Amino acid sequence: MYIPPFTITSEIMRLVSEVSEQVGIVTTLLGDNVPSPMLRKANRIKTIHSSLAIEHNTLSLKQVTAIIDGKHVLGAPNEIQEVKNALQAYQLMPQLDAFKEKDLLKAHELMMLALVDKSGHYRTAGVGIFDGDKCIHTAPPAERVPQLMADLFEWIRKTDVHPLVSSCVFHYEFEFIHPFIDGNGRMGRYWQTMLLARWKGIFAWIPVETIVREHQQEYYDVIAKCDAAGNSTAFIEFMLRCLLDAMNQIEGEPEEVPDKVADKVANKVANKSAQKVLMLLYENGRLTRDELSELTGLSLGGIKKIINSLREGGLIVRVGSNKTGYWQVIMKEFKEKYL
Repeated sequence: MYIPPFTITSEIMRLVSEVSEQVGIVTTLLGDNVPSPMLRKANRIKTIHSSLAIEHNTLSLKQVTAIIDGKHVLGAPNEIQEVKNALQAYQLMPQLDAFKEKDLLKAHELMMLALVDKSGHYRTAGVGIFDGDKCIHTAPPAERVPQLMADLFEWIRKTDVHPLVSSCVFHYEFEFIHPFIDGNGRMGRYWQTMLLARWKGIFAWIPVETIVREHQQEYYDVIAKCDAAGNSTAFIEFMLRCLLDAMNQIEGEPEEVPDKVADKVANKVANKSAQKVLMLLYENGRLTRDELSELTGLSLGGIKKIINSLREGGLIVRVGSNKTGYWQVIMKEFKEKYL
């Protein structure tokens, strides 16, 4: 059986531990609940916009939102089609099996419908990965693609490597093979989400692509670095950092969504800065904003925002006046589980 080359470094182990810790906090607090439809939709829109923007789609987040809402948008027809296709592909995600090659082809067929000839089929010509006009990777010959993909799926089905790591390895190997004539970038990110969601369902609605987009040049650079090194170690570290950043930046409900405590609690506490402030207030509710800023290293504006979010999320209440009162942590479940 083919085994992709990579090394488990101390950095990878640290990142796996931190991401797992964040996943544990969110999933424990959510219990059997799932994010509200509005929150899932908001994050899905961010995912689609960011993933397509990486592939040079110029539509704004507002335009992507309008297209998904079924509204008419002025824009390049192919870019509008990309959004519609991506929406269908992500809606299909719960019906697909991350370990089945035929389901990957089915997803690509939707993702690239009316954009390329023979969507849903492996390429029959040579391709490469480009950073602007610069080719940073020449993919293997087309005739090798079916066997390479079969080997990759056999490995992902049988490996006992942690899903956080194996999903990153799959992502890199997929981009190295570049099995399709077009759409490889968005499909690689999409399928890593598929693999992660199979491990923990919350990854189906966490917009990791927004973080990748923020580090787009590093994304290209690390692929080239791994090509030169002959292994995916650096790419694993990069993607794990993106996953950790995405977990730490989970946002709360949009304002128009009805109050759902389970969602708000999970999303507020999932942010590490909010966790630090909450813990400090539990230990000493009389700490001032200046003192919280000094203890956490956050700006006064950041402390104010976190306190407001914790207050709105039902995690803390103010007892007494602003000058002589104190903050009381009222989330009993958090104190029982984490203190």
